[in-house]
Amino acid sequence: MIQAKSEQLFSRAQQSIPGGVNSPVRAFKSVGGTPLFMQRAEGAYMYDADGNRYIDYINSWGPMILGHAYAPVVKAIQDKVADSTSFGAPTELEIEMAELIKSMAPNVDLIRMVNSGTEACMSAIRLARGYTGRNKFIKFEGCYHGHADCFLVKAGSGVATFNIQQVPGVTAGVASDTLTCAYNDLDAVKALVAAHKDEIAAIIIEPVAGNMGCILPEPGFLEGLRTLCDAEGMLLIFDEVMTGFRLAPGGAQQRLHIDADLVTYGKVIGAGMPVGAFGGRKEIMQHIAPLGNVYQAGTLSGNPLAMIAGYTLLKELKEQPGLYAALDEKTAYLRQGLDTVLQQWGQPYVINSLGSMLSIHFSEQPVNDFASAAAANNGRFNKFFHAMLCRGVYLPPSAFETWFISNALSTADLDHTIKAVAESLAEIS
Repeated sequence: MIQAKSEQLFSRAQQSIPGGVNSPVRAFKSVGGTPLFMQRAEGAYMYDADGNRYIDYINSWGPMILGHAYAPVVKAIQDKVADSTSFGAPTELEIEMAELIKSMAPNVDLIRMVNSGTEACMSAIRLARGYTGRNKFIKFEGCYHGHADCFLVKAGSGVATFNIQQVPGVTAGVASDTLTCAYNDLDAVKALVAAHKDEIAAIIIEPVAGNMGCILPEPGFLEGLRTLCDAEGMLLIFDEVMTGFRLAPGGAQQRLHIDADLVTYGKVIGAGMPVGAFGGRKEIMQHIAPLGNVYQAGTLSGNPLAMIAGYTLLKELKEQPGLYAALDEKTAYLRQGLDTVLQQWGQPYVINSLGSMLSIHFSEQPVNDFASAAAANNGRFNKFFHAMLCRGVYLPPSAFETWFISNALSTADLDHTIKAVAESLAEIS
């Protein structure tokens, strides 16, 4: 596989961009090698600068549920851009978008548009503090909620990939208000709450974690958090930047039958455009300015191009009732094929999946939190990643990231992937 142009572009990029990339995981530092520079994408495929085609299991880290360059979304953006790329003033489209999200997502009375998942999570924590009058919050080791200072304590995703557990620039004062627990350890959460009685504003969690691989909540864990928050006057915040509108029309709240007090969304509500949102019950959301005194603002919030792209995608998702069953079936087909070849391979492995999220861990033990994900043979994953890349399959370039399945994948694509896994395992053994 020729990658000469990507190598040239990476060398050039390093002269003007820190590390040659604008988001750390793209640098391939964890898996080694030179990052691929993409030129275009369509459906289930991405094409790099050298013209190589890849079956895509990143899908822009989640939002391309219906595939890249989905025709109705592309046309909607083309039609809207002639009106202007930004107004800095309200539009009717923002109302329509909010109404659509409310019609799909449980327990959302009011919703505020922002510009990224990081901004959505940061704003949700600020709102929780303002609403409760408390400063501390609990997050879970390996969960990634964006790069705001308070979230970079024992975070997953790129922070885990680069093994950065104490981030320079995050002050001790900020870090002291961030309390951490192991994912799926309800007893540890209860002990932490008891040790900080009446000091904790909220618990924020990825209801299905996607930033240490795909990690599922164990039975009773989320239910226990909901009960604990109710009893202690804390807010339960679901970070649905990955799971929102992917696991079900109403996201993880709907699929797992758990109501959060606040929920955050990311690029999926812009069909991959830079956008986010946070929403929840009216009694909480009415504390956001201009209704209340918790300040949040953004010149580009509700950007018309992001809104029309997201509205078009979400409307399609809402109006295709069989879509989520189809996604589940494709993931199940892929998982069954992966199980077959991995069993024949004969080395320890774990596959985690729910809906259209999936991850492989080269581990002898169940992978249900950050410690178990980190204890897997991630050096083997790095070799596996490159072997798959050489066979035209683009996986997340880190063992600490979930795969995303899109509805654009055909049975032939899934079969190719399964065959590539078998060949890759034979190569790295």
